[in-house]
Amino acid sequence: MKIYKYNDKCNISGKKIRKEREHIRLSQEQFAARLQLEGINLNQKAISRIETGERVVADYELRGIAQVLCVTVCALLNDD
Repeated sequence: MKIYKYNDKCNISGKKIRKEREHIRLSQEQFAARLQLEGINLNQKAISRIETGERVVADYELRGIAQVLCVTVCALLNDD
C-alpha cells in the first residue's frame, strides 16, 4: 500500500491529538493505556509517531482516540 503524505506528514490529526492529550494532562503511556482499555492497541511509541505525523492513523483508531480525549473526530481533523 502506498502511503501518501500531506505537507510531509502521514496524518493531519497528530498535532491536535497531542494538544488535547496534554490538555487533560495524560502522558503518552497513560494515554496508550486508556486506549487499550477501549480496544485500541497502541503503545507509547505509536502515540509518539502519530503525534509527530510519522504514522498513519486508522479510522477506528481516530474514533477511539477522540472518545478517550472526549472530543469529536471532526475536532481532531480541523486545522484551526
